Amino acid sequence: MSAPSRRLRTLAVCAAPVVALLAVAAFVPLPFAIAQPGLTADVLGSDKNKPVISISGAEARRTSGQLRMTTIVATGPQTEVSLGDVVDGWFRTDRAVMPHDAVYPAGQSDKQIEQHNLAEMAKSQEAAVAAALGYLHRSPKDVKVELRLADVGGPSAGLLFALGVIDKLNGNGSGGDLTGGRTIAGTGTIEPDGSVGAVGGVSLKTQAAKRDGATVFLVPKGECTDAQAELPKGMQLVPVTELSDAVASLKSLAAGQKVPSC
Repeated sequence: MSAPSRRLRTLAVCAAPVVALLAVAAFVPLPFAIAQPGLTADVLGSDKNKPVISISGAEARRTSGQLRMTTIVATGPQTEVSLGDVVDGWFRTDRAVMPHDAVYPAGQSDKQIEQHNLAEMAKSQEAAVAAALGYLHRSPKDVKVELRLADVGGPSAGLLFALGVIDKLNGNGSGGDLTGGRTIAGTGTIEPDGSVGAVGGVSLKTQAAKRDGATVFLVPKGECTDAQAELPKGMQLVPVTELSDAVASLKSLAAGQKVPSC
C-alpha cells in the first residue's frame, strides 16, 4: 500500500470516533440554556388593568413618555438543549448561549427557581422605593408606594422602578416629565442607597427595547461593552452607576443637552 493510501486510511480511522462522537452529541442534552429578547413593560403604565406604580399619601403626577423595563427569556431549567440548538444560538444575534448553571441554580426544581426569582423581584421593588424616596427626601411614613408587575422575576428592573416612582412624584423637578415624552428603556439592579448594579443579557435587552419603541437605553456602566455588542441602529446608550446619574441624564436629554455615552 502506498504512503498516501496509508495516510488516508489513518485519517479515516482517526476521524471515525470524532464523527461518532458528534453524532451522539447531536442528540445528547448539553449543559446550556438559550436566551433571547423577552418582554418589556412600561413601569409608568398598567399591567393587567392595574397601575404598575400606585402612590398614596402624595399626589401622583400624570406622565407622558414611557420607562420600559426589559427582560430576557431563557429555555426552562428542565429543557433539553441539543448541539444543534447551541450551534444555532452561536450564529444568531438575537440568541445567546449561556452555561445552564449561570442561569439556573444547580439542584433546584422549577418551582424553587420561580420562587427565588419572585423573591428577588420583591426585594428589588422594596429597594427601588427606598432609593426613590431617599433621592426625593420623602419619608416612607408619609408616602406609600406599591409596585406590581405580574409574571416577571429577578432584580434587574430595580433602576426603572425607582425612576418611575420619581417621575410619578416629581417629574423632572420643574413641572415636566422625567422622560421628556420619550420612550426610555433600561436595566440595572438598585440598592436602597441608589447604587446601580450589573445584570445579565444586556445585548438581548437592547434588542427588546428597540423592538418596543425605545430610542434610549440606560445601562450599568460596567456593562457598556456587552451592550454595544449587538446594539440596534439608532439606540443611544447612557451609562449609569447611581440613581442620581440616571435622573441627571434623563433631565439633560429632555433639555436637549449632552449626556454621557458608552
